[in-house]
Amino acid sequence: MDPVTGLSLGRIVIGIGALVSPSTTAKLFGLDPTTNPQVGVFGRMFGAREIALGAVTLVSKGALRRNLTLVGIAVDGADAASGVIEVKGGGAPKLQGGALVGVALGAVGSGIAALALNRGK
Repeated sequence: MDPVTGLSLGRIVIGIGALVSPSTTAKLFGLDPTTNPQVGVFGRMFGAREIALGAVTLVSKGALRRNLTLVGIAVDGADAASGVIEVKGGGAPKLQGGALVGVALGAVGSGIAALALNRGK
């Protein structure tokens, strides 16, 4: 499977989970929705974003696909930075926040690797 396709499908799956059941998705990421009642609205917003970005990247080709992959890298980088800010400010526990940052950085790395692998195409 093409790495960009894999990333796109992963975004769509995570997005559907967050849209349909933000509390369950939050728990999978180590967050506690009972102490965070805003998880629902923000989880659904996150889910809609992930579905949209994954879907448009999945159906795109050529330069547009490359550019959308770059957008995904930027979004994931912003997510990682947000996680670091929350952990440093005490808004997220270190373990859970660190895991979220790790997932976001993993997506950044996957996006960069996908671009490198598809450079000649």
